[in-house]
Amino acid sequence: MIYLDNAASTQIHEDVLNSMLPFLKEQYGNPSSIHRYGRLTRKAIHKARKQIASLINADPAEILITSGGTESNNTALVGISSQFPSSQIITSSIEHDAILEPCKKLNSNGFHVDYLPVDNFGMVDTSDLQNIISEKTSLVSVMFGNNEVGTIQPIAKIAKICDENKVLFHTDAVQAVGKLPIDVKELGVDLLSISSHKLHGPKGIGALYIKDGVKIDPIILGGGQEFRLRSGTENVASIVGFGQACEIAENNLSENILFIKKLQTLLIKKVLEEIPETTFNGHSESRLYNNTHFTFLGVNGEDLIIKLDEYGIAASTGSACSVNTQKASHVLESMGFSLEQITGSLRLTIGIFNTENEINETVDILKKTVEELRAVSPFKEKYSF
Repeated sequence: MIYLDNAASTQIHEDVLNSMLPFLKEQYGNPSSIHRYGRLTRKAIHKARKQIASLINADPAEILITSGGTESNNTALVGISSQFPSSQIITSSIEHDAILEPCKKLNSNGFHVDYLPVDNFGMVDTSDLQNIISEKTSLVSVMFGNNEVGTIQPIAKIAKICDENKVLFHTDAVQAVGKLPIDVKELGVDLLSISSHKLHGPKGIGALYIKDGVKIDPIILGGGQEFRLRSGTENVASIVGFGQACEIAENNLSENILFIKKLQTLLIKKVLEEIPETTFNGHSESRLYNNTHFTFLGVNGEDLIIKLDEYGIAASTGSACSVNTQKASHVLESMGFSLEQITGSLRLTIGIFNTENEINETVDILKKTVEELRAVSPFKEKYSF
């Protein structure tokens, strides 16, 4: 198989797996215990917290370990808004469902949620934020890089507007952390979500950066673990693996960016040159290096994914987290895509374990597959395939 669905999940790094094994076998103590077994696991968590913090230039005490990006996003939204009843929350129309769904819930509970529109590249206009932010706004949440089309938002500019209006700013950076250089102090964000399995760590673990001084209400109550902000016995092995994945990402960031960007450039160039009636979606420059998103007119994206899978290529139409809902992409709808354009879209996301040969083979197979599907397409006369 050629795996090109790295935005959905990544292959666990071998060094990450090896770092986890002792905490699944010999060092199995509860971190809340005061005996040696407990002390060893507490020490391991402390090390991992430092590794996670270092990747985004945060302080270890600013890292709240969670079960993943979804919990981090929910904690940010609910934990902040609960301190400001009936306030305004501002987000964008192309957020992940882990933001949109809690926003719907908050809206039904008396909060007013405003959604920033995006242009046809998937970019928000900061002037729209300036026009609606007010003294009633408790939180702004705009994702760092979009999980479907890869567009990167002007995070520093948004953070500055929020700071000037004394409003807290959260960004869902699940797709960006470990792939781009991110400095939370330089950006000026108050809260930032991270997911381990997007950067070659284990699934079911993540973190929420909470800037020192920002008060947040816990949404999981119990024994008071994680600074009394998230109760529950810690998933030590996964935390250790997460920390190791962050350290690996930080140490190899520059090298990985150059490598993945080279493969991305090759993939985009070959697809657009070799497959007619194809468009490249998202922002051409302000985008995640590992993300490519295309529309093949006259092709059904789900049929394309099934055929590619038969040929040994793993791809996606968009968010793997919402695939079971069978709904049209709200991201592409917000960008002004027609139903036909949405239907014919495909996301190919590159990882550090992909090769140039795999990219070349993918384009050859993709060209063949698109031709096969267009031969039986009801739109073949419209586009003269």
